[in-house]
Amino acid sequence: MAASETRSDNTGETEEPRGDEPARVTVWVRGEVQGVGFRWFTRAAALRVGGLVGFALNLGDGRVQIVAEGTRSRCDLLLEWLRSGDTPGSVEGVTEIWDAPRGGYRGFAIR
Repeated sequence: MAASETRSDNTGETEEPRGDEPARVTVWVRGEVQGVGFRWFTRAAALRVGGLVGFALNLGDGRVQIVAEGTRSRCDLLLEWLRSGDTPGSVEGVTEIWDAPRGGYRGFAIR
């Protein structure tokens, strides 16, 4: 089904396209991603995408963890940027887990 299509359930009611469903993605980025402004650029990318809340956090093992909530399509756009090679530093790998949003975030924070 194309992202612009809608789905119908057995009652005949129309559902929102999958890309517009609320989503949460937790991402771990490994490589040279600390001390290069990676969290700040990630926040800027999230704000550029729009409609995302969450945070970016340096982990003790050298990775950056990112949690973003918004629509699936907007989270996908942030994930695409993280994998694009247009990030600061040097990204060696990106791992993500998708889940239902939990809420509780105001804006996109640097932690």
